[in-house]
Amino acid sequence: MVPGPFGCPIGDTIPFRRFSNDTGPGRNAPNPILRGSVMTKHVGKRKAVPEKGARQENSLPVLNLNAAGIDVGSEEHWVAVPKDRDDEPVKRFGCFTADLNAMAQWLKKCGITTIAMESTGVYWIPLHQILEHYGFEVRLVNASHVKNAPGRKSDVSDCRWIQQLHTFGLLSGSFRPDDQVCVLRSYWRHRENLVRYASDHIRHMQKALTQMNLHLHKVLSDITGVTGLKIIRAIVRGERDPRKLALLREAGVKNTPEVIAKALEGDYREEHLFALQQSVELYDFYQRQIEACDQQIASCLDGFNSKADLASQPLPPSKRGGRKRTRNEPYIDLRSELYRISGVDFTQIPGLDALTVQTILSEIGLDPGRFPTEKRFVSWLGLCPNNRITGGQVKSTRTRKTNNRAANAFRMAGQSAGNSNGAFGGFYRRIKSRLGAPKAITATAHKLARIFYRMWATGRAYVDMGADYYETRYKERVLRNIATRAKELGYELILQPRAAGGVA
Repeated sequence: MVPGPFGCPIGDTIPFRRFSNDTGPGRNAPNPILRGSVMTKHVGKRKAVPEKGARQENSLPVLNLNAAGIDVGSEEHWVAVPKDRDDEPVKRFGCFTADLNAMAQWLKKCGITTIAMESTGVYWIPLHQILEHYGFEVRLVNASHVKNAPGRKSDVSDCRWIQQLHTFGLLSGSFRPDDQVCVLRSYWRHRENLVRYASDHIRHMQKALTQMNLHLHKVLSDITGVTGLKIIRAIVRGERDPRKLALLREAGVKNTPEVIAKALEGDYREEHLFALQQSVELYDFYQRQIEACDQQIASCLDGFNSKADLASQPLPPSKRGGRKRTRNEPYIDLRSELYRISGVDFTQIPGLDALTVQTILSEIGLDPGRFPTEKRFVSWLGLCPNNRITGGQVKSTRTRKTNNRAANAFRMAGQSAGNSNGAFGGFYRRIKSRLGAPKAITATAHKLARIFYRMWATGRAYVDMGADYYETRYKERVLRNIATRAKELGYELILQPRAAGGVA
């Protein structure tokens, strides 16, 4: 099959057009809410009112007969079931494990099979896990979907309203991957916290050095590199001679020992040395915790089924070559493990390294079937236009605000790919020149996400065709559009190459 732009086959190329959203029925469409009500005709200017004695029927179909609603709180949970299931259809339960088990048993007694819950924070996680253990279908709904209903002033009304909406099938659950992926996600999020804590102590080291007028950061690109840590540890041990400290310089450092020695002449005050010592010890402590977390992640990855046999399907060569491990990279061969459990080497996509791929897969899981199409995938990420149409006019097309970790990873990858010389670099620079850097990053992240989904769903490999191929296709498309426009105006476009050193 002939490869197309960005390495995808011709039949699988990602279009550059904007996809329209379904805006639903028009303004004059019949209201389904009023379809089941018996109404009188208008008489003069009087409004239509229900006939006397007419029974108001509910026009919405009941999709979930055995539905319950839960309003989750930090200290208590309010649960509502259909009124015919119990003498007390709304009950209050505590937050202890015994209370949660009692809630699950009461729901079983009431014949409940599906549950919708609304929560903030992480209070829903223990309840969600216990209810899933009892065999319920549990949906965590977005609070913004139900917050606009008027007249609800208590948790009792909240759980009743959630139960009613879920009965009619009006609530969609938030995405949650499989339990095995959730375990991996918890480890990986904890590792991100450890990395952030360690970076705080790097700033503490920098502050202590600056207060002693030691400009180590001006002669070294990274004070936590091999040379920087050697010098800092020597200072903590009691070495004060700048020339001896400069001799700890590694061969790859650009600055000479004389320049480094000049930067290490300072005021070694006791209080700043104490702060520096504790910062180094805390940094080393978090590095040990990160290494232990990496081993736990490796054990978790061993439990996943293999989709690629490394013996028969060897891992493609890395784009990084034989470079050494960077500071925040795991202490395990993460790239090989991700290739084994996913069957695809996503690191071949520009801007995506093993850390970024791990972040994405730990958030979305390993089953592409959870997202039927790539449009739904990028919509869940919040990387597609969120068209807001009122009265037939487009009010806004900005992407919706989201705190999706996978989307943030794609944005970081898009910014990194924009600095490359490949096809994504050319695409990013063209969008940036027209719309600015923020929108260019979002557009590049959107395209990365679509290619990621194609590889994820089909198992195909990615082949970068290069920036020249992309620029050639772009010029051909521009010329084709100009020729079409000229033909519509009654002209014929004749291409003539420009003469060397002059004007055509």
